[in-house]
Amino acid sequence: MPGLSTISVVGKLLIATAITVSFLFGAMSRRIIFATKPAVLAILPVADFEEPEMVTVPAGSFVMGSPTGERGRGYDEGPSRTVTFAKPFAVGKYEVTFEQFDICSAEGGCRQIIDSDWRFRGELPAAELSWFDAKDYVKWLSAKTGKPYRLLTEAEWEYAARAGTTTAYHVGNDIELQHASFSDKFMNSTPRTSKVGSYPPNAFGLHDMHGNVMEWVEDCYRESFDGAPSDGSARVEKECTYRVLRGGAYHWVRHSVRSAHRYRYRPDVGNSNTGFRVALTLE
Repeated sequence: MPGLSTISVVGKLLIATAITVSFLFGAMSRRIIFATKPAVLAILPVADFEEPEMVTVPAGSFVMGSPTGERGRGYDEGPSRTVTFAKPFAVGKYEVTFEQFDICSAEGGCRQIIDSDWRFRGELPAAELSWFDAKDYVKWLSAKTGKPYRLLTEAEWEYAARAGTTTAYHVGNDIELQHASFSDKFMNSTPRTSKVGSYPPNAFGLHDMHGNVMEWVEDCYRESFDGAPSDGSARVEKECTYRVLRGGAYHWVRHSVRSAHRYRYRPDVGNSNTGFRVALTLE
């Protein structure tokens, strides 16, 4: 394939040339820019594999979406509706890190992400990921562990982020920089993402549900919750131009990291804001 980079595993080092690559996945071709400077050699350490640390989220009901008077409310955050989860499910305690994603890359399950500054990876949340990258990771993780790992549904994500609260953030109707990785100005009081777990967890024990990186979920994006499932399952449709991201990001203003905030993006595109965390269906 023209332009294909060389990727190999040498001991515990993942080596790849940082150039543009075209991948073909079924009927969809994805063009990935590995780095802005061609012919750069990345040598990235690969850690030993450990399963993601998971938190069990209890069964229950909540009101999804934001009230009309909530500060920063988007037009697509309603109508508010009750969603009920009949069974508990497990959610990653942290966002998936570069360290975790690099193992998938080393084993051929995921493409390699070459960050512009390779000194800062490790326990930072993996970023520059498309929705397809996130799906590749959970497919690889499921095959490796024999467990049904997957992305969260949008309803699961908001339920987990709220952790029993009805306010704009899990800490109340306002949030401060000691609570999460976000910007208190338009751009950019937090210059880059933070190590996962740097901020206090919510009542369910989940970290970084506000800010750090936006998190891909399973659902197709629609501008309204009209017609969306009330059982917490994903909204999946045949024609899905955009997928949903939740949680906001490290350089976004506070109202954009609210529990109800929604963002849409093409599933074949990622940027410095886009990551994810995993979910696990419990038997």
